[in-house]
Amino acid sequence: MQLYTAIDTNDPAAPSAYAKKLAQQLARETPEQVTAVMAKNQRTNRVLIDWSQNNPAKTTVAPYSLRGRDHPTVSTPITWEEVEACRHVAQLTFTADDVLDRVDRHGDLLVGLGDTRTKLPD
Repeated sequence: MQLYTAIDTNDPAAPSAYAKKLAQQLARETPEQVTAVMAKNQRTNRVLIDWSQNNPAKTTVAPYSLRGRDHPTVSTPITWEEVEACRHVAQLTFTADDVLDRVDRHGDLLVGLGDTRTKLPD
């Protein structure tokens, strides 16, 4: 799952640095549940907060993009209610047909995302 927010910065490295600080803090506060370490042996039964995805040199799949897999799924915006209700990854796995139905039902969940930007905390 990726989280999106609109920020105001002139430093392309700032989002990654902030995300790393935040991930490390979450890992310190909840070490049994969260890790900020990429090594697979450090991730067992924990959520990886992958702060490195915020690096400007990274290629991240854009919302509504098909993933290049044998059975392509779509990077799909979801609601917090869907996250809270999810009990298995299949509940938040979407095909191209699913996404078209979702947009008809919910509209584009990313509309307005960039309308309000905030500065990153120090």
